[in-house]
Amino acid sequence: MQYITNGPNIPDELLEAQSRGEVVFFCGAGVSMPKLPGFYGLVDMLYKAVGDEPTLPEKNELNNEAYDRTLSLLEKRITGGRNEVRRKLRSILDISGFGDDELGEHESLIKLSQHSGTLRLITTNFDYFFERAAEKLGKKYSITKAPLLPPAKEWRWNGLVYLHGRLPDSDDETEYNNLVLSSGDFGLAYLTEGWAAKFVSELFRSYTVVFVGYSLNDPPLRYIMDALSAEQLITASSVSAYAFDECSNGDEAAVRERWSNLGVEAIVYENNDNSHKNLTDTLQVWADTYSAGPQGKIDIVNRNMWSPPPTILAE
Repeated sequence: MQYITNGPNIPDELLEAQSRGEVVFFCGAGVSMPKLPGFYGLVDMLYKAVGDEPTLPEKNELNNEAYDRTLSLLEKRITGGRNEVRRKLRSILDISGFGDDELGEHESLIKLSQHSGTLRLITTNFDYFFERAAEKLGKKYSITKAPLLPPAKEWRWNGLVYLHGRLPDSDDETEYNNLVLSSGDFGLAYLTEGWAAKFVSELFRSYTVVFVGYSLNDPPLRYIMDALSAEQLITASSVSAYAFDECSNGDEAAVRERWSNLGVEAIVYENNDNSHKNLTDTLQVWADTYSAGPQGKIDIVNRNMWSPPPTILAE
């Protein structure tokens, strides 16, 4: 289904899974950009906040887009280390200055994540934009944050999950330590203690997963994909996973291939002007149609009955 002209084509299989309540949206930094920085921007702002410059080893990790390892080196090196770095997050990720009119994409994803009064939505972001969006929609959902995650099995889970932790409302050292930010944190979450890997593995077994707001180079995605690969090896079967990703200048086939190599089907959209409008508009129309139930589908048919066939990105 193509909800807007030149927008991404949503696979029928995904729409059918959503109608059965079997879809979980997995939301990354791109959902909150450009209001908040991505991982590279966050690292850059943290260096400025602590009044320091990357050393040569840190620059090397930064140039390799290993932002989690960069922060591990920084936290080990500076005075006050881990706590000093993490305390700066509250000002960098402060969203109090943003109005409700800037919550559109978060609202759409909340609408798309509801089924029969239940919400199942995951974010690896620390910010609380989704909570603000839910409040605007007149909704209140249970919140779970790392490392105390719910079982990902369908009948036991309802609410918003902060897979890598949530920004604390006050200077709380314990809450800061629970944030999955540096490579050491990712190692604990996905390897040593493994609570995040267990949650992600159960999720892939139980649901169709849709990634929104990630790029293939994102450190969080790298660890999630490792968990996905392990799940595929253990179960000897494929999982159902999709990812929205942009293409420009005719690189659609390459984008699809990169995701396919990870066992994920790419839902590609054109983004030649770097506005991501084709994605955000699609999510909005899709969310409104889904929320309207059968009438929403009828409205889509009526709007497009006399329209010429849309241009759909090649599979």
